[in-house]
Amino acid sequence: MAPKQVSQSQLSFYSTFEEQLSHRHPLYILANQIKWDIFEDAFTPLYSEEGSPGKPIRLMVSLLMLKHVRNLSDESVVEQWFENIYYQYFSGEKTYACGVPCEASELVHFRNRIGAAGVELILKESIRVNGKDGGDQEATTDTTVQEKNITYPTDNKLHRKIIKKCVGLALKEGIELRQSYTRTVKKLLMEQRFRHHPKNKGRARKADRKIKTIAGRLVRELERKLMPSLHQDELSLFKKVLAQKKTDTNKIYSLHEPHTQCMSKGKEHKKYEFGSKVSIITTKTTGVIIGRSTSRKMRMTAKHCNRPSSNSKG
Repeated sequence: MAPKQVSQSQLSFYSTFEEQLSHRHPLYILANQIKWDIFEDAFTPLYSEEGSPGKPIRLMVSLLMLKHVRNLSDESVVEQWFENIYYQYFSGEKTYACGVPCEASELVHFRNRIGAAGVELILKESIRVNGKDGGDQEATTDTTVQEKNITYPTDNKLHRKIIKKCVGLALKEGIELRQSYTRTVKKLLMEQRFRHHPKNKGRARKADRKIKTIAGRLVRELERKLMPSLHQDELSLFKKVLAQKKTDTNKIYSLHEPHTQCMSKGKEHKKYEFGSKVSIITTKTTGVIIGRSTSRKMRMTAKHCNRPSSNSKG
């Protein structure tokens, strides 16, 4: 449901942020330069008329901006918003608000709601706010790896996650499995301890094969018992993980981030990084981001497309 408009007609008896905060603070200046109405007009139609009211659109957009400006995670930006009054003023509050603004997971739902077009709109507004700094005639392209929030991938980890997810799907759909293998998997995990010790290598490899067999058995059982229209994408992903080999290309390294790639960076302390290739276009002298990557294509605003660029790799 679309968020309700907050009435500002009657404020607190105490002084407001405009009287308390420094008017020279960067976030105070930025909050008054951004045209927040364009986000209200663009994102309000994306909400339904039914259900519980959502969070204010300015709040969610400001949290996304603060997350990238301060290089924070979803959890950190929500926690710091509660502690930082400049964050609260930037998001539209007039007086101090006690408590977190939302759950960290709501930022994920909001990003999915606005999609790539919404993120592009936020980028365009950030370029406009920079004014002359964003109007540099030369641009620089930098390519790097954006790491995903996953643990170091191993086949055994993926197989155990498949078992856990299959049991969860069976409970969700009310399917009775022949066996959940909860105790069996626990015993196999005990056998995998100290796997690098010469006496334990054979036992650990045998436990790995048993866990993979159990995962495949549960996937096949769900295929037989589930309706053809339910969870087919997840089962296809599970089967691809179970079928992949060490030398295969386009391997799956994470179930919740299936598009993660393994990239060799040649670093002494970290030879491989797991994430996605990211390309960013910045102005050459001022460093303002004016473009970003979407898969293999660079996306820029129309007025910046004719700029000469110099390439660099990171």
